[in-house]
Amino acid sequence: MKLTDHKNPIVRGLLSFWAPTPASMRGWALASVVVNAGITVTGATVRVTKSGLGCPTWPTCTSDSYIPIAHPEISPLHMTVEFGNRLLTFLVLAVGFACMVAAMRLAPRRPGLLRLAWLQPVGIVVQALWGGLVVQSALHPVTVGMHYIFSVGLMAACWMLYARAGEGDGPVQRLVHRDIRRLAQALVAAVLALLVAGVLVSGTGPHSGDDIASRFDFNIETVARIHADIAYLVVGLTFALLLALHVTDAARSARRAALGLLGIVLLQGAIGYTQYFLAVPAFLVGLHVLGSTLVWIFALRAATATRTRGPAGALPSPAREPATADRV
Repeated sequence: MKLTDHKNPIVRGLLSFWAPTPASMRGWALASVVVNAGITVTGATVRVTKSGLGCPTWPTCTSDSYIPIAHPEISPLHMTVEFGNRLLTFLVLAVGFACMVAAMRLAPRRPGLLRLAWLQPVGIVVQALWGGLVVQSALHPVTVGMHYIFSVGLMAACWMLYARAGEGDGPVQRLVHRDIRRLAQALVAAVLALLVAGVLVSGTGPHSGDDIASRFDFNIETVARIHADIAYLVVGLTFALLLALHVTDAARSARRAALGLLGIVLLQGAIGYTQYFLAVPAFLVGLHVLGSTLVWIFALRAATATRTRGPAGALPSPAREPATADRV
């Protein structure tokens, strides 16, 4: 009996990367989106619990051990939280490799999917190495911030793998008016700017990950105001996209994607203002990071819902019209 013919559906699903179908390929891509978003949130948990240097060395946890051991100067809780986050990297890497193997073994092979799939394990290894730099820099806000930005890039690659796995390999075809398509792309850029501004706020405010960690020398009121202003822009662009899709009677999938994004953005704004007025409690910071990952993923979803490359399994065909800007 083949491994992929196993009677247990869970085992069969876990082994599906070896004999992939378009559906299982897409399933592994979605799993990669989830685990990359998840480790981003657990990374924030490390920071808000002051566990950033729970394992003060890298790749070892302490100078003489790869795993947590009793240390007079380190809290066992901080060590456990930080080491647990490191262990999650192996889960993310395993899912990334599964995506890569599935893309390599998918028949017929799709070079576009394969390139996106290769980004998973390579990007995760780069992230792990950068994590070592974060520790060596004693949680400098630049290295911590770039750690998050790398995760944003990985989540984008994962989402594009998911989106491309559900369509064909033909040229990009717009499903909406050109200007609406551009609006969706501008929205993605605005959300990216919002995330970068959020990194500056996080690097300036409390919850550095450890008492010895340095902070950006910015005025917290100023960077928080800039962050809020960009958030207003994102809300406006999201509402405009939803309205444009509605009045043009666009596909239901595109309208649902924009509506979902608007809901997440408004909820994220409520969390942001609440944490600001409550002096930035740790729990709400973690919830805000979760919200930021969802806003990013939903923004990508809204953008990809405005275009297609034909139905899954369709062969490439000549472009109907130039679409050089239609990449997302």
